[in-house]
Parts: sequence; structure tokens; C-alpha cells
Amino acid sequence: MNWKELKTLIPAPGGRVDWPLLCELIPSLLALETTPQDPRHHAEGNVGIHTRLVLEALLSDPVWQGAAQERREVMFIAALLHDIAKPDTTVIDPVTGAIGQPGHSKRGAVDARILLWKAAMPFAMREAACRIIAVHQLPFWAFDSRRAETPEFIVRRLSWELDVSELTCMARADMRGRICENQAGHLADIELFEELAREQGCWDRPWQAADAHTRLLYARGKDIDPRFSMHQEAGSEVIVMCGMPASGKDTWVRANAKDLPVVSFDDAKTELGLKHGQNDGKAAHHALDKAKVLLRSRTRFVWNATHLSLDMRTRTLDLLYAYHARVRLVYLEAPEATVFSRNSKRDTTLTNKHLGRMLHRWEIPMPWEAHEVVYLTT
Repeated sequence: MNWKELKTLIPAPGGRVDWPLLCELIPSLLALETTPQDPRHHAEGNVGIHTRLVLEALLSDPVWQGAAQERREVMFIAALLHDIAKPDTTVIDPVTGAIGQPGHSKRGAVDARILLWKAAMPFAMREAACRIIAVHQLPFWAFDSRRAETPEFIVRRLSWELDVSELTCMARADMRGRICENQAGHLADIELFEELAREQGCWDRPWQAADAHTRLLYARGKDIDPRFSMHQEAGSEVIVMCGMPASGKDTWVRANAKDLPVVSFDDAKTELGLKHGQNDGKAAHHALDKAKVLLRSRTRFVWNATHLSLDMRTRTLDLLYAYHARVRLVYLEAPEATVFSRNSKRDTTLTNKHLGRMLHRWEIPMPWEAHEVVYLTT
């Protein structure tokens, strides 16, 4: 399957969904047909039935119909794949029979990313769709956050990740494409979410914080008014690399930051004589100690690692921000064939098989994770 083939199956306004052809092109959709759902939230039936209803609801939505072609394609792909991870996340309580799919949104974004990367969907469009998938239920629950986050905070931070109008259109289709308890109430919540986004001035654009540092602090949960600039204490300027192995990080560093000190887990392993997967903790401590020395002296440096998951990036970024560093996060990506070809030719203990397993932790950095985030794709 490639993007050109998939694109031909995305209907224009007034068109119809060809589900059999979509399943032929994306075989993983077939598993949706045998994946049950909690009848309280999905009395319409299995995930396949729900997905088809969502697509029909999307195609009838005036917002989708009036959008530019590229934006319609993004929303269609998000709707098509929004529950792609439900087959692998389904849990049935052996006592009550209750059905749940915990974490299916986050897992679904990763699964969709891998699938669409292999299909060579354009990066910006792919990520717009994947970001919607990752948070597609948020407009239902923005006014009842389990994390005690305010609706204003939720909609502002979301606007730094994606187009809120597209997320809302997708959420509305998701709710209309089901039979559930209090459907009218959830649709009213989505409408309130839209009104809030318009009121906040971030319906179809990022919310405007005072500056990049203030935005960073606010997005990371600091209790401040982000309309007013926060002072940043002096610290290191750090370039944090991010991207899968063989994506070109080392080459970029040599070309753009060759005179700067480099903190690298790979270098630490080499210095300690370790192979891939061998005593990673020891290598991590070695790299961290080097980073702390540079941070204490406020030295400019590069942190070169995969940082492929949000969890791994957060560990690094938490340390850097604790030392008041100003961070430029550089994300690199190359096509599937390029990555695996490069990796097979490198002098490395990381096999292509291990590299493939790493993809299941693949979370692209959000624009608010650093003072500046740069996306470089080929």
C-alpha cells in the first residue's frame, strides 16, 4: 500500500466510502470487524461497524465538505484509523464481561504513524492525522478532565499540536457514528468545546502565548498566566536530537554543530565497551554525568540520542529545564527503505529487527516540548 493508492479511495464531497477496497488496501482494518465494544458506548456493534458510521458522519459534515482537499484527506485518514488499535487493546472482564480498550488512542496514533510512514504519506499531513487520532476523545471530556486540567488549558495546548477545528470535526463524527448513552449530551460538550476554542482565539490557529519560554512552562503544567512573559534564568543552549536510528542525526550534527561538545548514549557505550542492549543503565549514567558537567558550566552542547518516545524525551528535557537550559529540538526522519538500508550498512550492533521493534515507541515531538522544535524530513 502506498499513499497514492490510498488517496484515490478518499471520496470527494458527495462521494461514498468504498469499505471493501479500503480493507483490501489496509488489511489491518479487517480485524475491526471482529472486535467487540462496550454496548453502553457502542450499541451499534463492533469496531468495523462504528468506523464505517464515523466515516459516513464525517462525509456529511459541512465542515469537512467545505475544507480544502488536503484537509479533507487528513480528517478522513484520522477517522479511518482512529480506532485501529482497538483489536490489540481490547480487554474483557472475566467476571462482569465489561469490554474496554484502554490506551487505544495513544497506541492508535503510533500504529497509524508506522502504517502511513511505510505508505509514504507526506509528513505534515500524516502527523496532522496521527495527532488527531492520539487525542480524538478529548473534546468529549474537556470539561471533565481526569487530570484536573482546565478546559482553557486543554484547548490552548491542543492548538499548539493540531488544528482544533479538524479535531472537533472528527470528534463530532466519532460521536454521531455510534449509538450510546447520553449521545446528545456528548455532542453538546463538543459544541461547547468549539465555542471555547473560538472564544480563546485558537479555533483554527495556535493560541498566542507571550513567548516561547512562557509557552513551554505553561504547556508543561506550570500555574502561570501565559499571556505575560516569564523570565528565563541563564543556562546552557542545548540542541536535542531526535529521530530513529539511521535517520541522519550524526550527519546533521557534523554539518551543523561540529564544534560543540556532544552527549551521546552511543558514544557512552563505545567508551565503556558495551554493545546494543548491554548495561544500558551504566551508559545512561555515564552520559548524564557528562551532561550535568556541561549544564553546570552553562556550556552550549548537543544531546544526540534517538529520544523516540515522549517518555525518553521527557527524562532528558526535565534535566535540561531543571538547569534552565534553552532547548532547540531537532527531529529528523527518512523514508523506510532509506532507514533500514543505512542501518544494515552501519557498524552497529543494532539489527534491523531490533530497529523495527523500536517503532512501536515512536512518538513525534510536539511543538511545545522545547523552545524551538525543527522537523527535518526527506
